[in-house]
Amino acid sequence: MIQSSELILNPDGSVYHLNLLPENIAHDIIFVGDQNRVEKITQHFDCIEFSAQKREFKTQTGIYKGKRMTIMSTGIGPDNIDIVMNELDALVNIDLKTRQPKETLTSLNIIRIGTSGSLQADIPCDSFVMSKFGLGLDNMLRSYLIEDVSHASIEDAFIKHTNWDVRKGKPYVIACSEKLEKIIESNQMHKGITATAGGFYGPQGRVLRLEIQDRELNSKMDNFKFEGHRITNLEMETAAIYGLSVLLGHNALSLNAIIANRASGTFSSDPYKAVDALIAYTLDKLAKE
Repeated sequence: MIQSSELILNPDGSVYHLNLLPENIAHDIIFVGDQNRVEKITQHFDCIEFSAQKREFKTQTGIYKGKRMTIMSTGIGPDNIDIVMNELDALVNIDLKTRQPKETLTSLNIIRIGTSGSLQADIPCDSFVMSKFGLGLDNMLRSYLIEDVSHASIEDAFIKHTNWDVRKGKPYVIACSEKLEKIIESNQMHKGITATAGGFYGPQGRVLRLEIQDRELNSKMDNFKFEGHRITNLEMETAAIYGLSVLLGHNALSLNAIIANRASGTFSSDPYKAVDALIAYTLDKLAKE
């Protein structure tokens, strides 16, 4: 039995941070970072059957073109993803009353819709990026046993290419779900490696008043290539989602609307339009699945 200190439940039996019961979620789940973006998606639904919010975690479940889906805000960063992924898995794969893992496990389909900055000049603002791999620079996933699911050859090549400082921890690389990739892909999607940082400023190479450990890291990432794969963008969630999904047996895919191009120093003239277009694209692809 899983102890109450390890799997914390609310008085109503819901999981602690998400404030959800098993019946509140669908098997197809879309993650967004911003809680205000949840209703930008569910406004397209035929109906909404459930809504809840605790802290930054807002959830709505409903029907879109006959398909039941859940939209959930995760907040920002790998630490929040650790909470969201473990509690979602508990909802479907642990009996919350007996506190025992279920004999038959359920695989969720999880798609992240986010915004990001491109590191490549030829991936312009307002385009879409699909993360073929997540490259974790955050070190969160190293708390788990990941050697059997990570891609050591890409990790080693990246460490060598960037002269990575091991005091920051070892980067990890996890692939996306091939199942979801086939459902969502089209010629509208750029594909590549998405780097996941553990912060927004220094960890992503931004300098305000504090000096950073490696001012050249972004430029090194720009020209990193491994067997035709290059780093397309930099954000704060994808690698953590991929890693925990693979470990827990779920399918995950990360999609980003590019609202800034770090290589050219440009920003989208209408970032909301780009995000809305990616939302519509993803909902229709999922509904047809």
